[in-house]
Amino acid sequence: MEIKILYGGLALVGGWFWFFMFVRQFLFDIMTAYPLIGRMKKLDKEIIAVGATRYTTVSLIVTAFLSALVAFLVLYFSIKKGAAFVYINFIVGAVIALIMFITKLSYRNKPMFEAFCITYYRFVPDDELRTAIYNKKFNQVNSRLRAMGFKDTFIPEFK
Repeated sequence: MEIKILYGGLALVGGWFWFFMFVRQFLFDIMTAYPLIGRMKKLDKEIIAVGATRYTTVSLIVTAFLSALVAFLVLYFSIKKGAAFVYINFIVGAVIALIMFITKLSYRNKPMFEAFCITYYRFVPDDELRTAIYNKKFNQVNSRLRAMGFKDTFIPEFK
């Protein structure tokens, strides 16, 4: 009985870790990367390279595949061993992680926006704008966009 409790706890932590490693990246791509790339392209198609969308699409496909693979393996081995409680605890751990991170997955969340900046600065062709994005100097980003002739910005209002 004690070993089942340990397996259940391990599965709970594994589900949380699975969400954190794979599903969170998948949701980051959908809820942060694609919307911000779209906002940047709305300003001008040349403000961010086409490679940014390709990079995000590859990331989305890889994380979806790995996420499904891990979930399938956990389901397969828990059914094979007759331990459905392991898979249930795995899902509970993932749901707990989802509840913890759901408010943080939007591009309007400053840490997620900064994660986008650190990841996608290399796709910005303009040197000054790229440097400002990398350094997360949002005032410099706005002033550089104005100097380039844009009235709007892609930086959201943070709460």
